[in-house]
Amino acid sequence: MKHNNNSSIRPVFRLASLTAAISVAISGSLYAQQQTTDEDSNDRIESITVTATKRSQVIYEVPLSISAFSGEALAAQGISDLTDVGKFVPNLNVTGFSAGHTSSANPFIRGIGLQDHLITTDPGVSVYVDGVYLGRQVGQNWNLNNIERIEVLRGPQGTLYGRNSIGGAINIITKQPDADALTKVGVQVGTRGRIKADVFVNRALSDSLSFNFNAGYNARDGLGEFINVPDAEYDVGETKELYGRLSVKYTPNDDFSVVLTADANDGEGGLRPYTTLIDEVPTGAYYTGMRFGSPTPVGPLRNTDVAADPYDNATGTKEVTTVSNEARGLSITADWSLSDTLSTKAIVSHRTSEYKAGLDDDGTIFALDHYPEKGDADQTSIELQLNGYYDEFDFVSGIYWFNEEGSNRQGADSSFNGGGNLLELDQETTSRAVFVNLGYGVTDSLRISGGVRYTKDEKEATANVGIGPFTSEDDWNELSFELSASYTLENGLNLYTSVQSGYQSGQFPARPFCLFGDPECFVASDNITAVNYEVGLKGQVTDNFSMSVAVFNTEYKDLPYQVSTTSEGGFDTSNLVVEQTSRGIEWESTLYFSDNFKVHTSLGYMDVDVTEQDGVKPVAPLTPDLTASISPSYEFELAGGASISSRIDYSFRSDMYGEPSADPGRLTEIDSRELVNINVAYSPAQGDWKVALYGKNIFDERYDNARLNTGDYILRVLSNDASEFGVRFNTQF
Repeated sequence: MKHNNNSSIRPVFRLASLTAAISVAISGSLYAQQQTTDEDSNDRIESITVTATKRSQVIYEVPLSISAFSGEALAAQGISDLTDVGKFVPNLNVTGFSAGHTSSANPFIRGIGLQDHLITTDPGVSVYVDGVYLGRQVGQNWNLNNIERIEVLRGPQGTLYGRNSIGGAINIITKQPDADALTKVGVQVGTRGRIKADVFVNRALSDSLSFNFNAGYNARDGLGEFINVPDAEYDVGETKELYGRLSVKYTPNDDFSVVLTADANDGEGGLRPYTTLIDEVPTGAYYTGMRFGSPTPVGPLRNTDVAADPYDNATGTKEVTTVSNEARGLSITADWSLSDTLSTKAIVSHRTSEYKAGLDDDGTIFALDHYPEKGDADQTSIELQLNGYYDEFDFVSGIYWFNEEGSNRQGADSSFNGGGNLLELDQETTSRAVFVNLGYGVTDSLRISGGVRYTKDEKEATANVGIGPFTSEDDWNELSFELSASYTLENGLNLYTSVQSGYQSGQFPARPFCLFGDPECFVASDNITAVNYEVGLKGQVTDNFSMSVAVFNTEYKDLPYQVSTTSEGGFDTSNLVVEQTSRGIEWESTLYFSDNFKVHTSLGYMDVDVTEQDGVKPVAPLTPDLTASISPSYEFELAGGASISSRIDYSFRSDMYGEPSADPGRLTEIDSRELVNINVAYSPAQGDWKVALYGKNIFDERYDNARLNTGDYILRVLSNDASEFGVRFNTQF
């Protein structure tokens, strides 16, 4: 097994690649994935239409910083999940470490994200699928098939996407059923035991009724072994998953349509890879003799007690070796045109998700800090919109209701507390909102818009750490706003400026073992607010290149960081409330050197300043100050009309800290990483099929997802994203 043994070539490759990325970016163009072509234009660059503002607009017209990927572009780039998306968007970093689960994806945009997964913590970046907000990410392992496009909106989206979007929003839009008779089949086989197969079917059942169906299976082997659990069902990092999605669309006339969608996924596998950095933890003071039937150390824990290979795991607790996830969803979306200028939309959904995971935090055979864990969430949401336009005015308005009930249990699969739980956490959240956004075309070149959203949230949470349940409740309300102006210059570029605010309700502590010493510590934080000031320029400069650049400054107040420490009672997680300022610049581009050769680039730089707390200067966790990518692609035309398309995708994320504390020993610092993917595909002149050779992370760059300083040791959560080489085959008929 190879662990970063390419260190001799890495500095040279990093310098060359970054220099190329920055020079190409400065020379110009936008990373906008292609979707529709204007047949009356000879331009090489095509514009994607997005619905980021809940109205259809060409991406250049949207007055905010946005990246968009069409479904075809996702397939060509080999992007299969949100973690892959996070490698190619400026100032976006996607991690996956929740409870050691392999299915979680936690996006961080401009220094805001999700540090914890328990029910009392909410993400700062919202994820929507066809307008339905996903309250939880663990267990929602979205394989990006049947995707029309993905939109990544950066900065607070507090009016139209109000729920938990103080950092940004990710909008996933699937393909709606239509009258086209289409079947797609894909098969992928690769190293590390990769086996993936999926099918997509779209059919019209009548003039007014159509459906599409997507299903698949995805599996990959692990990276290590559970060396002290010989009967473990899976290896470290091994994954297996089944998934499916069915949509039925009824369109009785041109003015009305309704779409019913059901989806499900089931996954199992091994605990994700992680290890522990130990510096003589004095366990003898807390543990003596036998604990829960397992041996305990007679002296302090040392680094020699964990597995020698960091991708192996030395736990002796079988219950934490297996992870699983299930999710089910049902939604109804109805569109009704009341007149030529007025329309309504309703989105009603119900989702459930559950998972099993957990960590043995000390990473040794000794049963000291092992936390088998289960979690579930049940959410229902309703959104009603009224949209329209009159002369030069247009508006989007609506009401929103969201309810979520969820729980977490730690220790239920072990013998903690005589068979009970070490931690029991329950929470119910109810959110209500009303919003309106109004736009006005002052001239053909100038458009202004403004919007407000009023939100009221209520939460009731109960925590039990072994000394009786403690219940607390709170409520919050906030008025968010947005003001923007966009002006089309004579050369066609769009100049915009905007002021956006965002809001998130307060949060209860995730692991309140502080209750042993302070029965009053289980209280929620205050309103979290954000105000973003942004100026940007975007558009197609010539037939050969397009560009997008944005400069921003975002101020956050009462932002809770999750800080964890070990205590005699358990792994305590409390909220460190800070004020944070994030400022930076983002660039995206597409440049055509010829009809067959083009280069996509992205570049993001960010400076984050956090207020000092009690003489300590916190840092924004999991936030690299520099993100960059460069993706050259070339298409070779062969005799007879066949073609070979080739591309290289390079992604860079600079070093960052794994938690809010920049400890003096820099033990929580995560090194920078460079990932390189390659793809070479052959398409015949006659025939609707394609075969591709691919390589992901071809230099086998191993990197950390997170690092946590518990006070006793450093928990180092490793990525499951090792190198992989294989072949993909796709056909349609």
